[in-house]
Amino acid sequence: MRKLGLIGGMSSASTAIYYDHINTGVRRKLGGRHSAPLMIDSHDFEPIAQWQSDGNWEKITEEMVASARRLEVAGCEGVILCSNTKHKVFNQVAGAIGVPMIHIGDVTADAMQAEGITRAALLGTRFTMSEPFMREHLEGHGFELSVPDPDRMEEINRIIYEELVKGDARVESRRSMKTFITELEQADNEAVILGCTELTMIVNTSSNVLPIFDTTSLHAQAAVDWILAGG
Repeated sequence: MRKLGLIGGMSSASTAIYYDHINTGVRRKLGGRHSAPLMIDSHDFEPIAQWQSDGNWEKITEEMVASARRLEVAGCEGVILCSNTKHKVFNQVAGAIGVPMIHIGDVTADAMQAEGITRAALLGTRFTMSEPFMREHLEGHGFELSVPDPDRMEEINRIIYEELVKGDARVESRRSMKTFITELEQADNEAVILGCTELTMIVNTSSNVLPIFDTTSLHAQAAVDWILAGG
């Protein structure tokens, strides 16, 4: 197996989901007491969230590059960035190290193409929904994407940053997300992309009016495949 480095802590709740999914995936494939050879460089999310709000992406890039380099120096043969929003600086991070990185948008696009999806709604943080870095990446694979209206967008962003990143999965937020997804189905979307690593905490991916593509689980599965491809 190949050792994989995880840039995590954004948030700690979603990083724990990655850790569990990857180890469960390896154990399912290999059986017995197997687990994944992982190294996590975990950040304090509070200053990162503030830099995002301030638009200080130069500082975020600096932190993500330093994190990736630490993992490479420590012997990781590949790296993943455990955050949709931080994929805004993916190219800068990938270009700063000599080991491969797995882009969360690529594995999501592969899964959607396999299901014949052509039009989907993208949900995530305000940055992921309103800025082009993830939308254009996915649209480059041939998809037509939509996002919620500004009020819905702001509510989803609030749920993520005020609740989910703290590990707080509220029943009322589950209900709100179910209502939002029903509205997206009525707007002729064929699927929903959970473009935030925490949203899986409140969206039932197997019981909804539309197919749900959970970027967290897809990214984690791609990590499992990559780890095991090393023998």
